Amino acid sequence: MDKRDWEVAMHKIMRLRAMSSVCRQQAAYNPAQRCKFIDEAEYWENLAEHELAVHFEECNAYRSNPSGIAASIALR
Repeated sequence: MDKRDWEVAMHKIMRLRAMSSVCRQQAAYNPAQRCKFIDEAEYWENLAEHELAVHFEECNAYRSNPSGIAASIALR
């Protein structure tokens, strides 16, 4: 996995967390829809955590078997 792959993954995680933050801000400004926005914030945060886990799984798979990374990704 090269530096560019890492940058793309981290940028995606940052965008997902930014969406979570926007939802939390909306919850603060819209008390009537607070529950809806908090639920949506949790959704975006869970996506970010999942993407981070996938990224580290791919990094670990690459480190343990650099030639087999394409095969492990293709199985997903």
